[in-house]
Amino acid sequence: MGKTILVTGGLGFIGSNFIRYYHQAHPEVEIVNLDKLTYSANPENLRDLAFDPWYHFQEGDILDEALLKDLIYRFPFQAVVHFAAESHVDRSIHGSKEFIRTNVLGTHTLLEVFKDAWLNQFGQSPAFRFLHVSTDEVYGTLGLEGIFTEETPFRPNSPYSASKASGDLLVRSYFETFRFPTLTVRPSNNSGPYQFTEKFIPMMITNLLEGQQVPVYGQGENVRDWLFVEDACRAIDRVLSLGKIGEAFNVGGESEKRNIDLAREVLTLLGKGEEWLRNVTDRPGHDLRYALSNRKIKSELGWEPQTCFSNGLARTVRWYQEHPDWWQPLKARLARESQGFWSK
Repeated sequence: MGKTILVTGGLGFIGSNFIRYYHQAHPEVEIVNLDKLTYSANPENLRDLAFDPWYHFQEGDILDEALLKDLIYRFPFQAVVHFAAESHVDRSIHGSKEFIRTNVLGTHTLLEVFKDAWLNQFGQSPAFRFLHVSTDEVYGTLGLEGIFTEETPFRPNSPYSASKASGDLLVRSYFETFRFPTLTVRPSNNSGPYQFTEKFIPMMITNLLEGQQVPVYGQGENVRDWLFVEDACRAIDRVLSLGKIGEAFNVGGESEKRNIDLAREVLTLLGKGEEWLRNVTDRPGHDLRYALSNRKIKSELGWEPQTCFSNGLARTVRWYQEHPDWWQPLKARLARESQGFWSK
């Protein structure tokens, strides 16, 4: 019987990129994609895979225990890669209920169902893995100096990051209490193709392509560490294959940028001047800076980012230029909803 993995939230940005990457790296593995098809999931991300024999899509909620048990009965899962999450900070500020539901209760449901299956149907298989995809935001914020390591205490500052930190702690508890074989990755801000247009980089690109200004919070002094999504997918694959059970791994891009400098690079790539930028009121509790140490994942697993920031950004801009049919319907829908959520 061949290997099969479950990917939750596989129609989102990183999840869909991961499915494409993982199939190229492991063509012998079948992938089941469980996605609820919320507003940020896009069936177009993987439309071309619909009839491939190795790919199976299942619409559904990670809180649906009966559905999860049915999937376990139908497929011999050797791993779960858990992306499914509400992920936009601004939305969590305006309404956090869905973040608690999905990121905390949903993660708990997955852990409970798969823990029971591992203890029973899977025979406590030493090959099974449950990998939780978290975020650097669980650590809180840094000043202009310092760096987050895996030992940095959690100090989340938004409802989003608090919900992800809660998920992290649940994952850790299932390893410590039940010896359930968990792993956690905490990536920095990802960029690349298929990212939903409310996020900072695709929002900037698509606004400029449509002749609209780019809103920048405050003076744009907030700093983020940017990681190209293909590098993130490689890291997740490496942790899933080689990571020590029960451990967490930071995955940083080693590319810190102030928001204003990032915006200027996008302007340059699209031949625009700074008159296309518009400063807006900063959001509540806006973390000043994130920066991740990659020492652990480098020394233990031999991973490091391969895509320099400028090349990754140029590739991202080019992808959005070449795929207006993908992003224009999303942009139109966001405009109708009058959301105005601009950066992570």
